[in-house]
Amino acid sequence: MRLTQFSNFAIRVLMYAALKGPTPSAVPEMARAYGISYDHLKKVAAELCRLGYLETVRGRAGGVRLAKPPAAIGIGEVIRLTEGAGNLVECFDPSTNGCPLPAVCQLRRALQEALSAFFAVLDRYTLADFVSAPDALAPLLGLDRHGELATTPGNGRPQKTAGGDECAAPRLA
Repeated sequence: MRLTQFSNFAIRVLMYAALKGPTPSAVPEMARAYGISYDHLKKVAAELCRLGYLETVRGRAGGVRLAKPPAAIGIGEVIRLTEGAGNLVECFDPSTNGCPLPAVCQLRRALQEALSAFFAVLDRYTLADFVSAPDALAPLLGLDRHGELATTPGNGRPQKTAGGDECAAPRLA
Protein backbone atom coordinates (compact mmCIF):
# COMPACT_ATOMS: atom_id res chain seq x y z
CA MET A 1 0.00 0.00 0.00
CA ARG A 2 1.20 3.49 -0.73
CA LEU A 3 -0.48 6.64 0.51
CA THR A 4 -0.81 9.69 -1.64
CA GLN A 5 1.24 12.73 -0.74
CA PHE A 6 -2.04 14.46 0.13
CA SER A 7 -2.87 11.88 2.83
CA ASN A 8 0.67 12.00 4.19
CA PHE A 9 0.48 15.79 4.46
CA ALA A 10 -3.00 15.59 6.03
CA ILE A 11 -1.71 13.41 8.87
CA ARG A 12 1.25 15.75 9.37
CA VAL A 13 -1.02 18.82 9.54
CA LEU A 14 -3.22 17.10 12.11
CA MET A 15 -0.20 16.08 14.17
CA TYR A 16 1.14 19.64 14.18
CA ALA A 17 -2.25 21.05 15.17
CA ALA A 18 -2.53 18.44 17.94
CA LEU A 19 0.87 19.41 19.32
CA LYS A 20 -0.18 23.07 19.34
CA GLY A 21 -3.36 22.29 21.29
CA PRO A 22 -5.81 25.20 21.36
CA THR A 23 -3.21 27.61 19.93
CA PRO A 24 -3.91 28.20 16.22
CA SER A 25 -1.31 27.16 13.65
CA ALA A 26 -0.73 29.20 10.50
CA VAL A 27 -0.22 27.12 7.37
CA PRO A 28 3.05 28.94 6.49
CA GLU A 29 4.33 27.99 9.96
CA MET A 30 3.51 24.32 9.34
CA ALA A 31 4.97 24.45 5.83
CA ARG A 32 8.28 25.74 7.21
CA ALA A 33 8.33 23.20 10.04
CA TYR A 34 7.93 20.31 7.60
CA GLY A 35 9.80 21.81 4.64
CA ILE A 36 6.69 21.39 2.48
CA SER A 37 5.18 23.72 -0.12
CA TYR A 38 2.78 26.26 1.40
CA ASP A 39 0.47 25.90 -1.62
CA HIS A 40 0.16 22.13 -1.07
CA LEU A 41 -0.47 22.49 2.65
CA LYS A 42 -3.08 25.21 2.12
CA LYS A 43 -5.09 22.78 -0.03
CA VAL A 44 -4.68 20.04 2.58
CA ALA A 45 -5.75 22.35 5.42
CA ALA A 46 -8.78 23.51 3.43
CA GLU A 47 -9.86 19.90 2.87
CA LEU A 48 -9.33 19.02 6.55
CA CYS A 49 -11.54 22.00 7.44
CA ARG A 50 -14.18 20.84 4.97
CA LEU A 51 -14.07 17.36 6.50
CA GLY A 52 -14.51 18.80 10.01
CA TYR A 53 -11.08 17.94 11.43
CA LEU A 54 -9.83 21.54 11.58
CA GLU A 55 -11.48 24.87 12.33
CA THR A 56 -10.36 28.38 11.46
CA VAL A 57 -9.38 31.04 13.96
CA ARG A 58 -9.29 34.44 12.30
CA GLY A 59 -7.16 37.42 13.18
CA ARG A 60 -3.54 38.39 13.54
CA ALA A 61 -2.67 35.31 15.60
CA GLY A 62 -5.13 33.14 13.69
CA GLY A 63 -4.74 29.92 11.81
CA VAL A 64 -6.25 26.48 12.19
CA ARG A 65 -6.67 24.19 15.16
CA LEU A 66 -8.25 20.83 15.72
CA ALA A 67 -12.04 20.87 15.64
CA LYS A 68 -12.21 17.78 17.89
CA PRO A 69 -9.94 16.10 20.42
CA PRO A 70 -7.02 14.06 19.02
CA ALA A 71 -8.49 10.89 20.56
CA ALA A 72 -11.65 11.42 18.48
CA ILE A 73 -9.77 11.53 15.16
CA GLY A 74 -9.36 8.03 13.75
CA ILE A 75 -6.38 7.58 11.45
CA GLY A 76 -8.15 4.99 9.30
CA GLU A 77 -11.05 7.36 8.76
CA VAL A 78 -8.76 10.25 7.78
CA ILE A 79 -6.90 8.05 5.30
CA ARG A 80 -10.14 6.70 3.79
CA LEU A 81 -11.44 10.24 3.30
CA THR A 82 -8.22 11.68 1.88
CA GLU A 83 -7.39 8.68 -0.33
CA GLY A 84 -10.79 8.43 -1.97
CA ALA A 85 -12.53 5.19 -2.86
CA GLY A 86 -9.51 2.94 -2.38
CA ASN A 87 -9.84 1.23 -5.73
CA LEU A 88 -6.48 -0.50 -6.06
CA VAL A 89 -7.34 -1.91 -9.47
CA GLU A 90 -10.02 -1.15 -12.03
CA CYS A 91 -12.18 -4.14 -11.09
CA PHE A 92 -12.85 -2.62 -7.64
CA ASP A 93 -15.11 -0.09 -9.36
CA PRO A 94 -17.84 -1.62 -11.54
CA SER A 95 -18.25 1.65 -13.45
CA THR A 96 -14.65 1.51 -14.76
CA ASN A 97 -14.05 -2.23 -14.85
CA GLY A 98 -12.98 -3.55 -18.22
CA CYS A 99 -11.62 -6.85 -16.97
CA PRO A 100 -13.66 -9.98 -17.77
CA LEU A 101 -12.34 -11.90 -14.73
CA PRO A 102 -13.75 -10.23 -11.57
CA ALA A 103 -16.17 -13.05 -10.72
CA VAL A 104 -13.34 -15.59 -10.46
CA CYS A 105 -10.22 -13.45 -10.03
CA GLN A 106 -8.08 -14.39 -7.04
CA LEU A 107 -5.97 -11.23 -7.38
CA ARG A 108 -9.03 -9.09 -6.75
CA ARG A 109 -9.94 -11.12 -3.66
CA ALA A 110 -6.36 -10.97 -2.34
CA LEU A 111 -6.18 -7.20 -2.87
CA GLN A 112 -9.54 -6.67 -1.17
CA GLU A 113 -8.32 -8.73 1.78
CA ALA A 114 -5.05 -6.76 1.91
CA LEU A 115 -6.90 -3.44 1.78
CA SER A 116 -9.22 -4.55 4.58
CA ALA A 117 -6.23 -5.60 6.70
CA PHE A 118 -4.48 -2.29 5.98
CA PHE A 119 -7.46 -0.29 7.23
CA ALA A 120 -8.06 -2.66 10.16
CA VAL A 121 -4.60 -1.72 11.46
CA LEU A 122 -5.08 2.02 10.84
CA ASP A 123 -8.48 1.88 12.54
CA ARG A 124 -6.75 0.89 15.79
CA TYR A 125 -5.00 4.28 15.96
CA THR A 126 -6.14 7.80 16.70
CA LEU A 127 -4.32 11.07 16.30
CA ALA A 128 -3.66 10.98 20.05
CA ASP A 129 -1.51 7.87 19.51
CA PHE A 130 0.58 9.69 16.92
CA VAL A 131 1.36 12.62 19.24
CA SER A 132 1.77 10.66 22.47
CA ALA A 133 5.44 11.73 22.79
CA PRO A 134 5.25 15.54 22.46
CA ASP A 135 8.62 16.06 24.17
CA ALA A 136 10.26 14.15 21.32
CA LEU A 137 8.10 15.45 18.44
CA ALA A 138 7.76 19.15 19.26
CA PRO A 139 11.46 20.11 19.03
CA LEU A 140 11.70 18.48 15.61
CA LEU A 141 9.01 20.90 14.42
CA GLY A 142 10.41 24.02 16.07
CA LEU A 143 7.97 23.87 18.99
CA ASP A 144 8.60 23.76 22.71
CA ARG A 145 7.12 21.02 24.89
CA HIS A 146 3.93 23.09 25.36
CA GLY A 147 3.33 23.44 21.61
CA GLU A 148 4.52 27.05 21.44
CA LEU A 149 6.98 28.20 18.80
CA ALA A 150 10.47 27.74 20.16
CA THR A 151 12.83 30.69 20.07
CA THR A 152 15.43 28.45 18.46
CA PRO A 153 13.64 25.95 16.25
CA GLY A 154 15.04 22.45 16.04
CA ASN A 155 14.82 22.62 12.26
CA GLY A 156 16.54 26.00 11.85
CA ARG A 157 13.68 27.42 9.80
CA PRO A 158 12.22 30.90 10.35
CA GLN A 159 9.11 31.16 12.47
CA LYS A 160 5.50 32.37 12.66
CA THR A 161 3.54 34.24 10.06
CA ALA A 162 0.00 35.45 10.69
CA GLY A 163 -2.74 33.21 9.41
CA GLY A 164 -6.44 32.69 9.75
CA ASP A 165 -7.77 31.99 6.28
CA GLU A 166 -6.50 28.45 5.98
CA CYS A 167 -9.96 26.90 5.62
CA ALA A 168 -10.82 29.10 2.66
CA ALA A 169 -10.91 27.28 -0.63
CA PRO A 170 -7.53 27.56 -2.36
CA ARG A 171 -7.38 30.05 -5.21
CA LEU A 172 -6.52 28.47 -8.52
CA ALA A 173 -4.00 30.32 -10.66
